[in-house]
Amino acid sequence: MSNRPITFRQHSVIPGFGMTLGFTLLYMGLIVLIPLAAMVLFTTQMTWAEFVGTILDPRVISAFRISFGVSFIAALINAVFGLIVAWILVRYRFPGRKIVDAMVDLPFALPTAIAGIALTTLYAENGWIGALLAEFGIRIAFTPLGIGIALVFIGLPFVIRTVEPVLRDFDSEMEEAAACLGASRVQTFWLVILPQILPALVTGFAMAFARALGEYGSVIFIAGNMPYKSEIVPLLIVIKLEQFDYTGATAIAVVMLAASFLLLLIINLLQKWNRSRRGL
Repeated sequence: MSNRPITFRQHSVIPGFGMTLGFTLLYMGLIVLIPLAAMVLFTTQMTWAEFVGTILDPRVISAFRISFGVSFIAALINAVFGLIVAWILVRYRFPGRKIVDAMVDLPFALPTAIAGIALTTLYAENGWIGALLAEFGIRIAFTPLGIGIALVFIGLPFVIRTVEPVLRDFDSEMEEAAACLGASRVQTFWLVILPQILPALVTGFAMAFARALGEYGSVIFIAGNMPYKSEIVPLLIVIKLEQFDYTGATAIAVVMLAASFLLLLIINLLQKWNRSRRGL
């Protein structure tokens, strides 16, 4: 008689794990992995010197500086104002709150081209806001400032929807305890509330930054697309494709892909940090 212990296999309530796992791997391979791998392999047609020369071209460096710099600043602005909006939506009840809450998701549903046209119409020198600012010598459309406004518009929901659940689950008794110990409202926020929501806030910032880096539709209309001044990396890739410089476009895209993977890693680490702080 065999001495092997008897084990009972626990079946899932919904069968088909093997089939669904295979479908998932096939789908992710065909839609994500294979196209990205093909793009990376396409750059092997270039020598290392050609690849570096393409990336270090002054026009490309300028586009990278504009894309990363403006995206970072826009994400910082979204982190501040996204926290304020999330705080208001969670902590206060006021007329029209549901409308404001619904408007937060508008950039998710609105086609980016429509957002770009609307922002350009509003902030151009003959637009409602642009005309007023032009009297003071301030130009928004066709400048990096216009790019920043477009990136703030599309990135704000990422911060709000990331911070909102953490604020909603925050234990108000900690605030009451801080107040009983003599802490002011500012001290309570900085020493009690902010440390608890900081992981979610940083995660929202990283997501807004990653979204801004790849934005194209809402930016090209308001940017003006002037080399060395308001030209972003996604547009430069399109320009090189139109010029049939496929290897150059691919080289720039590979750098953006590497940056995207790095941001994805950071976002996942931040989300893990957020879950550990919340005890999930």
